[in-house]
Amino acid sequence: MRDLFRGELVRLTAEDPETRAKIEVHWQRDSEYRRFLDTEPAMVVSEKWLKDWFEKRNEEGYGPNRYVFSIRTLAEERLIGFFSLWVDLVHSEAWVGIGIGERAFWGKGYGTDAMRLCLRYAFTELNVQRVSLGLMDYNPRALRSYEKAGFRLEGRTRGDVQRAGKRHDSLWMGILREEWLAMQNGEKV
Repeated sequence: MRDLFRGELVRLTAEDPETRAKIEVHWQRDSEYRRFLDTEPAMVVSEKWLKDWFEKRNEEGYGPNRYVFSIRTLAEERLIGFFSLWVDLVHSEAWVGIGIGERAFWGKGYGTDAMRLCLRYAFTELNVQRVSLGLMDYNPRALRSYEKAGFRLEGRTRGDVQRAGKRHDSLWMGILREEWLAMQNGEKV
């Protein structure tokens, strides 16, 4: 049986709020990262604000509906990102949010490796039947990464996001358990 928390390039960890805040505050100050992450307006936050936010999330608890992991490189043990899974127990579906905050690791397969670990966790440990995600059309690197991990484009909401005076589409993607299992067996889906 393979290690559930170890991929080819990264491993999944849990970080205390102080460690996360100290590193992630630099990511949060990168407006490009913030704009790739979600549709909220990019803003600057302090390390204390982030630490308090992480502590509040820890107090509220994560399971059985929310699972959060930090992403560290295998080679340097460097914290480079995170992912969260929100699980709908009624419909056996999970939504994933992922971010690679360290620019030096963008476009080099770390996010794809982390997403593969996310899917392994979702389908084998949480036993969900589908995993969904959303992204903006101005993030083609993420789109390619998700497709490599097995996600399929399922929909588009036209012109619903405004960035720098231009309208952009939201893209919706998903992968079903049977598609993921076929990929694990080397089948083309």
